[in-house]
Amino acid sequence: MARYLISFDDGAMAHIPNEDFPDVARAAHEVVQEAVNAGVWVFGGGLVSQMASVVATDGSVTDGPYPETKEVIGGFTVVDVSSREEALKWAAKTAVACRCAQEVRELLPDPEQDAILRQADERH
Repeated sequence: MARYLISFDDGAMAHIPNEDFPDVARAAHEVVQEAVNAGVWVFGGGLVSQMASVVATDGSVTDGPYPETKEVIGGFTVVDVSSREEALKWAAKTAVACRCAQEVRELLPDPEQDAILRQADERH
């Protein structure tokens, strides 16, 4: 299994009339429920439309993103699936529900982090 980030840019849903947002939200939540039922849902959500803060290694904080960045993430989903093709199918369902294109990127595997999370789950 591999984890994939499915995301869309801030403003990608700007073409949707306000009166249609309840339908979009309902459709998006149906995809979430389907992913939960399929056992592939990890986490996801929309982001508040705002500039990010960048915290440097010295602790200083600046407003971001960097000037050369043209887009910022508007929302995302993380799924844990067996293949890129399966991640693309979930992205397609999300694109239909949210009425906007989705980017798909594989997350780097991190077995040590997975072990840390398993240990935390065992303690609770």
